[in-house]
Amino acid sequence: MRAVRVTEWGGPEVLKVHPDVTIPEPQVNQILIKVGASGVNPVEAYKRTGRDAKSMSLPWTPGTDCAGTVHKIGLAVTNFKPGDRVYTFGSVTGTYAEYAISTEDNVYMLPDQLDFKAGAALGVPYFTAYRALIQRARAEAGQTVLVHGASGSVGIATLQFAKAYGMTVLGTAGTPEGMQLVRENGAKFVFNHRQDGYMDEIMTATSGEGVDVIIEMLADVNLQKDLEVLAPDGVVAVIGSRGTAEIKPALMLGKESAIIGVTVRGGVKGQKSRKVISAAINAGIQSGWIKPHIGKEFPLEGAPQAHHEIINGPGALGRIVLTVP
Repeated sequence: MRAVRVTEWGGPEVLKVHPDVTIPEPQVNQILIKVGASGVNPVEAYKRTGRDAKSMSLPWTPGTDCAGTVHKIGLAVTNFKPGDRVYTFGSVTGTYAEYAISTEDNVYMLPDQLDFKAGAALGVPYFTAYRALIQRARAEAGQTVLVHGASGSVGIATLQFAKAYGMTVLGTAGTPEGMQLVRENGAKFVFNHRQDGYMDEIMTATSGEGVDVIIEMLADVNLQKDLEVLAPDGVVAVIGSRGTAEIKPALMLGKESAIIGVTVRGGVKGQKSRKVISAAINAGIQSGWIKPHIGKEFPLEGAPQAHHEIINGPGALGRIVLTVP
């Protein structure tokens, strides 16, 4: 099979398609999927540089989530059969390939309403969004939610959940196109986070009260500003950070605000959480309000461009996917 393989840590140029990689065999609780499309996530670009080299081995195929068709199942798999359309959250072998293996507990049925490209936008973005907004920040109908960096795939997913669940949504983006996308996906107020004074505009939009929940994609840049615009008892849920942050903890004391981290965990407890999330995603798809937005798509050979775009692009516009014919 064709698969992207990293044989040395480095920049995007180390992502190379190998044409003769052996198709893996699923073990007892695993599923072999013929990939139709694979999602591209920032963490894969970080890992490619060798950031986690001590816990990884080469050669390495990136990719966490994909959508495609079940090709073969392990002996203990009971909920899927060859031919089923599925999407994944997690992969054993990596998804930048024509075939990928996931364990059964990380595979979910893909509703007929979505094609494989949209399916490849469900795993990391929508699981992370629900985990952050509902399970960690415990946001509720009637609250005000700020999604910082809302034009990316996780941001779009968060906007859709928040709007559907009765919250007042504010979003930021860094380009006019991103701001329009944020508006189209449910934000009542939209701000340019590259513009001086935009946090003052957020306070004005909330009549000086601030926001109840902030979903933060770049904590090293925004965390101090987040604390300044939080309402009393507010929560900042940190999804992403590329460095260190300096904050004034005193801002948290009088407001009794909180900063929490977010990850979609594995293990038994994580499985229970993911079942709840997958059910919420399916309900949103059936109701028509979960609509993944595909910003850019590349073939497998375009993986280097995809990695450059997701880290160094001018501004996020939904999900980046690799298509596999």
